[in-house]
Amino acid sequence: MRRPRLSLLLTTLAGIVTLALATAPPASAAGANYVALGDSYSSGVGAGSYTASSGSCDRSTNAYPQLWANTHAPASFRSVACSGATTVDVTNSQLSALSASTTLVSMSIGGNDVGFATVLEDCVIFGTSTCVSEINAAENQARAILPGRFDALYSAIHTRSPGARAVILGYPRFYDTSAWFCFGLSDTSHRKINEGADVLDGLAQAAAGRHGFAFGDVRSRFAAGHEICDGSSSWLHAVDFGDLGSSYHPTAAGQSGGYLPTFAAAAG
Repeated sequence: MRRPRLSLLLTTLAGIVTLALATAPPASAAGANYVALGDSYSSGVGAGSYTASSGSCDRSTNAYPQLWANTHAPASFRSVACSGATTVDVTNSQLSALSASTTLVSMSIGGNDVGFATVLEDCVIFGTSTCVSEINAAENQARAILPGRFDALYSAIHTRSPGARAVILGYPRFYDTSAWFCFGLSDTSHRKINEGADVLDGLAQAAAGRHGFAFGDVRSRFAAGHEICDGSSSWLHAVDFGDLGSSYHPTAAGQSGGYLPTFAAAAG
């Protein structure tokens, strides 16, 4: 009579262990010392709910770093990502958040080094010819300066936190060029803006590969019906003259539906 009871006990204990393993964060996540670096795509501009302590950096509680920390219980978490940051700003103002005990780093960076935000605004204000010309110039500048800047920054991250897993997050393509109608810019401008995002992503991904960093490519998630021109399902702000800073940035849904799962998959 005792064997069935023992079998039942063992089965119950096994179920409890299985449930615990299924619901607990991965060991690497639960023990991570996580630092988020980068620009407005990592601070969460456009996602609302900005913390007062972040000031003009506009760090949002809806940004992917905070969302990841909320659900993965890292040992420590700090975001120093800041709106408008360039690679130089990260080096001068953000790297001090890293240490030898840091085990996980995330970062989006590069667009501000070539003034991409201003270029996008000019595309809206001045039209197609200006848009094409300025994006061509920004792409050429990106190819000339970003590989060296990425190499220097990624090397500095590795020096400060040699045991950390680093995940570089890219930028989405902004426009669904297959949409039958999209108010505002010309189709030529839409395609050129997407091309500019692809150039930035390609340079960041290549540099990540050179340094053994993971690259989180968000483009496919946004392209699945969530780009500008996709109506109410868009995860990106179109140009908003009442709040230009949010233009071409992910909404809260873009952070949770686009950036968060991409980072989580790459973080391991």
